[in-house]
Amino acid sequence: MAAGPLLWALLPPLLLLLALLVGARRLRRRYAGGGAGAPAAARAADVRALLVTAHPDDEALFFAPTALRLGRGGARAALLCCSAGNYYNQGEIRKKELEQSCLLLGIPAANVTVVDHRDFPDNPALHWDTQLLATLVLKHIEANNINLVVTFDAGGVSGHANHTSLYTALSYLHSERKLPEGCHVLTLETVNLFRKYLSILDIPISCLLPRDALFILTAEEAEQARKAMRCHRSQLLWFRHLYMLFSRYMVINSLRLL
Repeated sequence: MAAGPLLWALLPPLLLLLALLVGARRLRRRYAGGGAGAPAAARAADVRALLVTAHPDDEALFFAPTALRLGRGGARAALLCCSAGNYYNQGEIRKKELEQSCLLLGIPAANVTVVDHRDFPDNPALHWDTQLLATLVLKHIEANNINLVVTFDAGGVSGHANHTSLYTALSYLHSERKLPEGCHVLTLETVNLFRKYLSILDIPISCLLPRDALFILTAEEAEQARKAMRCHRSQLLWFRHLYMLFSRYMVINSLRLL
């Protein structure tokens, strides 16, 4: 007797979920296929992009959509990783894993730089020195003639102090007009916990909300992103497997210009 009312109660949310899924798939085909929603940066062959990350695996956990879509558009991508991720004394292992991951993301080993400096330890509670970090990043930008920098925003996706330190340093360089002329900075949007684990269901939301760049991966590209993350074998704890399944950052990057 209770089955009928229960079914009717469940029907509206199930229909809403189905509509979201269908809409997400359609939008995914449109944006990932290089349609009107694909930012011009992704199609510009003269882009010399630098991903600035805090640890080995950031590039796969958070920035894979940006790296893969920029590469598909013909941009030359490089990576500056500002620590070796040595929190558990695995720095040397993680450097090798990083190179393997970057290769799958279209970034050759020659374009990967890992900073192993005592002033930039892998520590989730430690904010790195802004001036020292800004000087390091600026030298790398100038030496490699970079015209697009991609890094974390003020929330750092996870709130990790090392992540937010990168935003602070790039924000300083931008506000003080120290960046080379024509060099732009895109920051990866931090979303709330609910949206973070919606996977492709976040696509309609990301498309509706304001942003300066939006990168969405095809199913094949998303699998490539997961393969890149699997290169970080030392980091593949049980919750990382769940992250790869459900995190929108494995499929979607929405970014804002500084």
